[in-house]
Amino acid sequence: MNKEKPVIGITMGDPVGIGPEIIVGALEHSDLSKICTPVVLGDNEMMTKAIEFTQSPLKLNLIKTPQQAMPSPGIINLIALSQLPVETLAPGRPTATTGKAMIDYIDTAVEMAQKNTIHAMVTCPITKTAMKLAGSRFHGHTELIAHATKTTNYAMMLAGETLKVVLVTIHVPLSRVSDLLSVENILKTIRITAHSLKQRFGIAHPAVAVAGLNPHAGEDSLFGPEERDLITPAMDLARKEGINVSGPHPPDTLFFHAAQGKYHGVVCMYHDQGLIPFKMIHFHDGVNTTLGLPIIRTSVDHGTAYDIAWQGIAGHESLIQAIKMAALQAKNRCGT
Repeated sequence: MNKEKPVIGITMGDPVGIGPEIIVGALEHSDLSKICTPVVLGDNEMMTKAIEFTQSPLKLNLIKTPQQAMPSPGIINLIALSQLPVETLAPGRPTATTGKAMIDYIDTAVEMAQKNTIHAMVTCPITKTAMKLAGSRFHGHTELIAHATKTTNYAMMLAGETLKVVLVTIHVPLSRVSDLLSVENILKTIRITAHSLKQRFGIAHPAVAVAGLNPHAGEDSLFGPEERDLITPAMDLARKEGINVSGPHPPDTLFFHAAQGKYHGVVCMYHDQGLIPFKMIHFHDGVNTTLGLPIIRTSVDHGTAYDIAWQGIAGHESLIQAIKMAALQAKNRCGT
């Protein structure tokens, strides 16, 4: 891959969501073919419908393997993994059939990435509802991919040009966050963040900032003991490992400084602590990437948008950025 462009596998996501149409938009209105060879894993009829619906000039190039992909603009390289009954499907209404199809796209992409027939995977949005209808025991992409790759230590990063945030706890009630924090999982997240900034983003000496949990980062434990008992000890251990980490910083000022370039990444204690400032800056072009996996996976930073699916108004900016970030990580990992 030092001489060739990375091959990026793009899973179509939920067929009755916005996945098919944003793929067409991203591949039509960008110069992605200059930096990578995109390969879509999805459904022939649905992608044909998306091209017709958006009145795109793109042409489908049906292939069996990623190696057959054409690295040129004007086409969509498609590996058709399903034959969906398009005439029976309604926008925004997932079924067991569409749920199974979207899981097959993901499973195949993971297998290809593990075999290095694709260099990274980019996922279009899915829903827990569709996964449940298909009988899956997983709640989303991250759990499914972590299980498939036998990964136990992983973290969610929301990334953009200006701000990158990584979460210690993710989809849990705010009332449980404090109980779920530990020196071990905070240290693990700091490690994964520093390693990924270096290996996947090409930052030789990453500076990692850590947000406090409480107002004013606890203010000498006046507003809570978590900074003293959990966050600071985790940071001390990280420093002993040679990681450039600072904090715990008051959350109300930290993100301003991070957005100004003082830090390369911010470790956050809970979901909204990181996502509110992130989406204030990167609402349209944010990317979700899973750190700690043995393969590269990026994703759009939004859902299936059932309410606007197949209406021609879904934006494709996040998908473009997710593909670019996957290509960047693939090149950095391969030493280009």
